[in-house]
Amino acid sequence: MKYNPDKHHRRSVRLKGYDYTQAGAYFITICAQNRECLFGDVVDGEMRLNEIGLIVRDEWLKTAILRPSVVLDEYVVMPNHIHGVIIITDDCRGTLHGRGTLHGRGTLHGRGTLQRAPTIEQFGKPTSNSIPTIVRLFKSATTKRINEHRGTPGMPVWQRNYYEHIIRNDASLNRIRQYIVNNPIKWGLDRENPVVGVGLE
Repeated sequence: MKYNPDKHHRRSVRLKGYDYTQAGAYFITICAQNRECLFGDVVDGEMRLNEIGLIVRDEWLKTAILRPSVVLDEYVVMPNHIHGVIIITDDCRGTLHGRGTLHGRGTLHGRGTLQRAPTIEQFGKPTSNSIPTIVRLFKSATTKRINEHRGTPGMPVWQRNYYEHIIRNDASLNRIRQYIVNNPIKWGLDRENPVVGVGLE
């Protein structure tokens, strides 16, 4: 089924009142524009990145290098999207130890939302360690490098929106990790796979 922008759209719902810079773990999914398979192919249940996919992977890994309070957990670059767990640490509210167990006054909590990066007029100036800012800068850096690589200045690479889920607890974190690890194996049934043609409603 061909991608239909009227059907396969992503609603934008921000969790009101939630501080997206606070200590916690977040499951992020960012999709390519029109679900176009730009980043490589799944072969025999394994993701094989092409040169564009390697750019996406490299910029994702830079996120933790550029931000000391950010830890990257499980992630995978798929043919037309990336899944990843971002952990924001904050010594004032608690410290994340190991692969995501939060001790201290902080907790892993929340619910899934479909997120549109807020405008300054809506929510004030975004902070450098907020999830919207991290995603925005990741998209910007990858888009610039990809367009330089393929000689397509100004071409969009990513959908405007992205999926974000505030992880409640360790059990949820472990389920999400397993989902990410298994994503290439289940690509034939993935709703982001254009051949499947389901898409997100």
